Amino acid sequence: MTISQESTYPLPIAEKPLTIAEMVVADYRKAEVFRQYGIDYCCGGKKPLEEVCLKKNIDPAAVWQALQNLDKQAENLEETWTDMPLQGLTAHIVGTHHQYVLQALPMLNELTTKVARVHGERHPELIEIARHFFNISQELQMHMQKEENILFPFIEKMAAAWQEERPLPPAMFGSVSNPIRMMESEHESAGNEMEIIRQLSDHFTPPAEACTSYRVLFAKLEEFERDLHRHVHLENNILFPRALQLEQQLHQA
Repeated sequence: MTISQESTYPLPIAEKPLTIAEMVVADYRKAEVFRQYGIDYCCGGKKPLEEVCLKKNIDPAAVWQALQNLDKQAENLEETWTDMPLQGLTAHIVGTHHQYVLQALPMLNELTTKVARVHGERHPELIEIARHFFNISQELQMHMQKEENILFPFIEKMAAAWQEERPLPPAMFGSVSNPIRMMESEHESAGNEMEIIRQLSDHFTPPAEACTSYRVLFAKLEEFERDLHRHVHLENNILFPRALQLEQQLHQA
């Protein structure tokens, strides 16, 4: 939906408008609204909604209306991740999202290669999609290993130290902000690759003559993107800020 010059929409009543990520942290149901409009709420979520709508040529009035419709519904929120113990949050990310990625990568790598080989001559964008997904696959596997072997264990040690009133544990990487900064950069890279795939695939819309494998590939890529957005949101917007705050509290204690 394109921007209308006559459109009006309610601005958040605040000196500084909430970012997209802050809105999703407060109410995760809003993530589905942003997904429907192709608005990134994880890697690119630190921007105000109006700024993103202007850049993507989306009518902000329509988005705000969809968000307001959610507010009118009875609340049916999922777990409050902001209140969950950090050990539980890291366990959820590993057990749910890391496991999903590890299971999805082999099938999607096989499918992207197969569909590109069979249909790439007529649809050269499929060859590009396969290349970009291979990049995501390689990066995410290394990325998750670093989280599971280095960053998450340290966050869990900090949480245990706080609970047991012990000093901040030493870390080979200095401040926890250093690996977090690296993880956020890698999240952004994977998000950019998925955005390219979304554009190349016409928002995961297969052509009318597409075979079953072609259609399954696009459906699975869209599912993968949805999980990636939720995965990155939990880390960038909830886990990492809480870890940084905890480190500061341990320093002060």
